[in-house]
Amino acid sequence: MRWILASVALLLASAGELAAQSKGIRLWNLTTATISSFQLSPAGKNAWGANQTLNDKDKEVDHDERLRITSVEPGRYDAKVGYRDSKQCFVRNIEIKADAVFSIADKDLKDCNK
Repeated sequence: MRWILASVALLLASAGELAAQSKGIRLWNLTTATISSFQLSPAGKNAWGANQTLNDKDKEVDHDERLRITSVEPGRYDAKVGYRDSKQCFVRNIEIKADAVFSIADKDLKDCNK
């Protein structure tokens, strides 16, 4: 009986550690440029949230770099993507899933200014 209780306790502790190691929602920058601003809005709402690049140590997201996204629930979003040269583009209707990576590539960018 003690062996069973010890095994259950060990399994519960392992499950808790795995949950703590979760990396959360992440953006993978597959565009050819460094992103200096990244904001999300529920799809079609134009209610832009905080600049997510501030979550990065150098406040930018280089090509092929991943960025941790915070304070966002899974769902469909539009993104406002800003670059160093003041260029700004939009990506529409991104599906964001819990504890998953979503990517943005040059082909996804729409309505760019400059």
